[in-house]
Amino acid sequence: MKVLIIEDEQVAAEKLDSMLSEIDPSIQVMGRLGSVKESVDWLSAKSADLIFMDIQLSDGICFDIFDRVPVNTPVIFTTAYDQYAIKAFDVNSVSYLLKPIRLKDLRESLNKYQSLKSSLGMDIEALMAQLKGSEPPYKKRFLIQIGEKIRKIETQEIAYFYAHEKGVYLKTFKGNNYPVESSLDKLEPLLNPDQFYRVNRKFLVNMQAIQNMTAYSRGRIKTELNPPVENDLEVIVSIDRVYGFKKWLNS
Repeated sequence: MKVLIIEDEQVAAEKLDSMLSEIDPSIQVMGRLGSVKESVDWLSAKSADLIFMDIQLSDGICFDIFDRVPVNTPVIFTTAYDQYAIKAFDVNSVSYLLKPIRLKDLRESLNKYQSLKSSLGMDIEALMAQLKGSEPPYKKRFLIQIGEKIRKIETQEIAYFYAHEKGVYLKTFKGNNYPVESSLDKLEPLLNPDQFYRVNRKFLVNMQAIQNMTAYSRGRIKTELNPPVENDLEVIVSIDRVYGFKKWLNS
């Protein structure tokens, strides 16, 4: 079996490599990569049977890889962050291992991969469909507190989330703004990716809020949202997210 390790901590990558060899000496590690850019370049030209992937990489979050290049390989996530488990359901996840990784858990994850592959007759497309078939429990509503008042906002009422100055806010389709006690990084994996997309560092938008789109400089896309964005903020899809954005809209 050929595997790829995407891990920005050299010691952790070496340890994982060693543990894989201990479990199965026939496993061939094709490469050890530490960044989103390296991973995108490698996956654009090569392939592996299985990927071990850390969440936080040296130049960004691993989910950016899936926005920039098609990844048709099962993934075992290896991370110290448990808040991304929901997001992992949507991107080829076989298993989600929290660091420090135990040999027992790693062996069980490999066995799960082999079992899925065997049950589906070595059909990688069927395996990928199986992995993406699980429906993770996305967040249905948010509790918002303003002073002494607390109100409930259903997720389908939200047009977009945005970061402004030092805060994060949500805007409803009715045009109301409310502060959110969370970062966009933490909100993103909690929301259904069929409904919401992170277009750049400052905006996480509901597909139903996109009113118009126009071509912008350097291959980017400028969007107009409804309700309109205040504070003279422009909503431009960043270069590294354009591929994923088009794929999202066309799904």
